[in-house]
Amino acid sequence: MEAIRALYRDEDGVTTVEYALLLAVLVVGGAAAWTTLRGALISSVNTASAELAGA
Repeated sequence: MEAIRALYRDEDGVTTVEYALLLAVLVVGGAAAWTTLRGALISSVNTASAELAGA
């Protein structure tokens, strides 16, 4: 508990919180991008597969 109080009083603790928030935003953004790109990639692969099967 004393370590948490020390971080609260220390200005470097604020920087740590800011980095943690930035990391959280990047993770959420990455997950959203992955979900979007996943659908596009599956569609492209299926289209290419259909084209090759018909050739």
